[in-house]
Amino acid sequence: MRFIPVSDAQRDAMLRVVGVPGVDSLFEVIPRGVRLDRPLDLPHPMNEQALRRHLDDVAYHGCPCQLVPFLGAGCYDHYVPAIVDAVISKPEFFTAYTPYQAEVSQGTLQAIYEFQSMICMLTGMDVANASMYDGATALVEAAYLAVHQTGRRRVIVASTIHPEWLETLLTYATAGLIDPVVVPAERGLVDLAALREQVADAAAVLVASPNFFGHIEDLAAIRAIADNVGALMVVAANPILLGLIEPPSAFGADVVVGEGQPLGCPMTFGGPGFGFFACKQQFVRRMPGRIVGRTVDVEGRDAFVLTMQAREQHIRRERATSNICSNHSLLALAASVYLASLGPDGLEQVARVCCANARYLRAKLVATGMFDPAFMDDDGDEPAFGYEFVLRYHGDVTEMQGRMLELGYLAGLDLGRIDEEHDGLVLFAVTEQRTREEIDAFVREVAHP
Repeated sequence: MRFIPVSDAQRDAMLRVVGVPGVDSLFEVIPRGVRLDRPLDLPHPMNEQALRRHLDDVAYHGCPCQLVPFLGAGCYDHYVPAIVDAVISKPEFFTAYTPYQAEVSQGTLQAIYEFQSMICMLTGMDVANASMYDGATALVEAAYLAVHQTGRRRVIVASTIHPEWLETLLTYATAGLIDPVVVPAERGLVDLAALREQVADAAAVLVASPNFFGHIEDLAAIRAIADNVGALMVVAANPILLGLIEPPSAFGADVVVGEGQPLGCPMTFGGPGFGFFACKQQFVRRMPGRIVGRTVDVEGRDAFVLTMQAREQHIRRERATSNICSNHSLLALAASVYLASLGPDGLEQVARVCCANARYLRAKLVATGMFDPAFMDDDGDEPAFGYEFVLRYHGDVTEMQGRMLELGYLAGLDLGRIDEEHDGLVLFAVTEQRTREEIDAFVREVAHP
């Protein structure tokens, strides 16, 4: 119904006004000899995603620039509904200035407020801000919140978070305000024994679930370890999977952060994206960035304003809550449109299709004999994962990826490029964009060097 401008009831009302019984009556003045009375030989209707794929196939047929990605690692090829660009391209949003002047910025402020509300629903937290620059800076700001809240400087961070996020945290740490301690991984998960040894006097424990390897961490165990020393628990989450799995709030997370690019933002060569940041109500006054609140005006109508923080607080240097005083409002709006268009059931369906595709590809790759599971425990079990997974390749990963690139595939991420201890390991990601035909074709090509 998206492209039909009126409903049946509206159409009937208009026909009554002009005094005709039906739509056919409007065309009686056209001679029958020039009417197209025969049925049109049209193919079966397609949904929007299938139609977009069909048009792309027609437009790019035979063009080598059309790559099929099985690569994620923080930036994912999710489908962006047409309604997202249609809304965010409106001049009122696309050219909007920072909404400091509330009386002329109600549309932008309400859009941000709706975004905050949706992030709270998604994460299960009490309050969210208007977005951050990206997931990495959101994680760092969560560390600062914990330090300011507890008066401690040490933050324990799992080595299983995204390596670029970890690098961002260590860069911020050079200012001397936080003291990060990196806990090693054990078979693709944070080493809980090492975490217990390091957690004393910590302001917070920072983990990602799913982590960089795609695995779901044991948040209940991590929460218990943090509670033993009065530390906060900060969890970085994948927003698509939050439509399917229990949110970090169910395990007692104090702060939930993440990269919002999967929510209606195209990959665009790696950016821009946006970071989301949500926390418990008790930490709201230490939350970074801007927050939009809802109130009523003098006439009792809903009104939206920037709240909790004055603009001047962002220029108070070391006394400021945060020196990030802006947000990626256009991309946050894209996320709002995306979430509103899918709804809870739609988001869950996207997550289920992603996870099913990932398990299908993993099983097919292992069946070729060219790949083996990378992380197994003593019982032969593998950690639970979302729609990213790691396999060990029996061969030269660089050669394989170069060959697959020539065939039009992005064959995962070579983890040996990040850490030599992971030489031979490949991180794959599969979203709802990949069809079974694409997966099968990819497996056939990668299995025959």
